Amino acid sequence: MKNKIAIKLIMYFSATLILFSIIIGSIFMTLFKNHTLNIYKSDLEKRAISIASTLNDFMDVSKKGANNKGGMMMGGMQNGYGSYIHSLDTIAMADVWIVDENLNLITIGHMTNKQYNYTDLPKDAESVVDKVFEGNTTFSEGFSNLLNIPTLTVGTPIKSNRNVIGALLLHTPVEGMNSAINQGFKILGISIIFALILSTILSIVFAVSFTLPLKKIKNTAMELSKGDYTAKTGVVQRDEIGDLASTMDVLSCRLNTASQESEKLQKLRRDFVSNISHELRTPVTVIRGSLEALCDEVVIEPKQIKEYHQQMLNESKFLERLVNDLLDLSRLQNVDFKIEMQEINMCDVVSDVVRSARNIAKLKNIDIKYKKDSEVLLFLGDYGRLRQMIMILVDNAIKFSSINEIVMIDINDNIIKIKDNGIGISNDDLPFIFDRFYKLKSEDNKDGTGLGLAIAKQIADRHNINISVNSIQNKGTVFKLEFPNK
Repeated sequence: MKNKIAIKLIMYFSATLILFSIIIGSIFMTLFKNHTLNIYKSDLEKRAISIASTLNDFMDVSKKGANNKGGMMMGGMQNGYGSYIHSLDTIAMADVWIVDENLNLITIGHMTNKQYNYTDLPKDAESVVDKVFEGNTTFSEGFSNLLNIPTLTVGTPIKSNRNVIGALLLHTPVEGMNSAINQGFKILGISIIFALILSTILSIVFAVSFTLPLKKIKNTAMELSKGDYTAKTGVVQRDEIGDLASTMDVLSCRLNTASQESEKLQKLRRDFVSNISHELRTPVTVIRGSLEALCDEVVIEPKQIKEYHQQMLNESKFLERLVNDLLDLSRLQNVDFKIEMQEINMCDVVSDVVRSARNIAKLKNIDIKYKKDSEVLLFLGDYGRLRQMIMILVDNAIKFSSINEIVMIDINDNIIKIKDNGIGISNDDLPFIFDRFYKLKSEDNKDGTGLGLAIAKQIADRHNINISVNSIQNKGTVFKLEFPNK
């Protein structure tokens, strides 16, 4: 009973079937009744015409009585068909009357023993006889009240020498016809009842089968509302319900993906808070400890005091760099943050980075070699951000290279490669090098914030630059920047 749609469908189907049955039943009853009546009329007409034809053969009318048709009939009876007349009811299987043009009953059948006068005849008897004497065969039901029984009457002319000399009236009860009609109605009623029962059962089956996928879709929607984004409808149909189920399944997949992304984002946020707390705690602790030692005069030697001051300066520089990196990363990850796009020559950007990086490379006696296949590589981007991206990659190449090594920068066919012969990156670390605060465990990286490559990746993404890395541990690393073609 909770399936309201199924109940409505069953009610609609049942109401439609009942209305259909009533209409079809009414049309059938009308047509069946008319058809049965026509069959009775046709049969009665044939019998009447046959009897009238036999009477015509019996008639031997003399010319002397030509002006008296009643006399002709009487003469005819004297000449021979009186015995036939007395057996007409049996022959015709109906009550037979013979009437002259003046509605005088020449002979009457045996349906009743009552004798009839002109005044006893029904109102339409005259019109029936008139039509007969015009040479037509006609029907009437007006004699029913006279004969005290529902009767169908057929009138047909009796002719002699092509002249109508009498009207033959055959009366037959319509009880048999009504019985046949009633029997037909009973059969129709029984058929309709069985059809309604069967159609109701089928409508229930169809309604349930129709609403079953809707129920599955509803259950899936409820599971989704409870947070189970793996729920599926399992409905496969090539119709509107199938389309709805397919859409629900697609929604489930997308919600599941969004849920996983949300969980991943939540994890990243937790990791970020944990990492930033860890990164901030160390320099803050060092600075505080140094200040407490100085304020409490635990350290009084000028040389030690200078060392403590230098240590606090280094930690404050680290904090400044960390904060700046965090601000840069936050801005780049914000889709509303607009970068200044203008047409620039990437060869100039790389040359600028090489000039600055060579000062850093001198500390480790590292040689930076720069070659390019063209003097111009035009690109639409932010000069400062692109310089920052390449500087991060070159700085990492210098940082992880040994003393007296070489760092190669190559521009060829819209691709910039930065190659070093340093310690390389292990296969376990490669998938995570662009994550925030992910740092290689190396002595060379002890001062790193773990944000450099994350910033470089964000800058590349904002410029639709494909950044990739190929590295072999203890042999070197190659970063490749693929610039989109114009």
